[in-house]
Amino acid sequence: MKKLSYMDSVHADGTVWNLSVMVLLLLFPVTVAIVFNAAPDWGALLTGLIATAPMYWAVGVIETITYVPMLGAGGSYLSFVTGNISNLKLPCAINALEQNEVSAGSEEGEVISTIAIAVSSIVTTIIIVIGVILIVPLTPILEAPVLEPAFAQMLPALFGGLGVAFVSKNWKIAVAPVILMLILFIFVPALDAGTVGIMVPVSVLFTIGVARVLYKKGVL
Repeated sequence: MKKLSYMDSVHADGTVWNLSVMVLLLLFPVTVAIVFNAAPDWGALLTGLIATAPMYWAVGVIETITYVPMLGAGGSYLSFVTGNISNLKLPCAINALEQNEVSAGSEEGEVISTIAIAVSSIVTTIIIVIGVILIVPLTPILEAPVLEPAFAQMLPALFGGLGVAFVSKNWKIAVAPVILMLILFIFVPALDAGTVGIMVPVSVLFTIGVARVLYKKGVL
């Protein structure tokens, strides 16, 4: 039997695990419906899917196109299974690549990105377990008004630190997406923290387009 290369094994294992997780996620509502004899209203379900599914399909396609080149194959399989890509997995992968001075498309970058995302997933799971155990005694502390401003700034601080590192390398590329996002979030009230999963891929595609135009004009 021919031994699979590293990338072939990544794709083979990633496909198996992603399909397995998809089946498990779908089995939960099916199991609940069978156990409690509570079948959904299929007409209402279809109506809801028609209204919402196309948006998620579009986001799924955009995220695949934008995230995979940055995360690598192994990192993408892990990220799409464990979730929280834009808030956690992507910053971890980018920071690991930056610290090791390798590009995302190289073999070294593929391995480093996968390790970073795997460690991130393990650490997240451990923190969640600890949080579940300590949530009751820590609730008064976590809900203290004095800490509320700090928790509100955690995500901006994370992306701000990463942003400074990358913007300093080539600020000309960063100007256009920063201006676009500022205009959108200031003048479109519907956009908020909940839309970050959609806006990150949109910003990535916009930045790639602007960078290509600037490159052809000789600005970069």
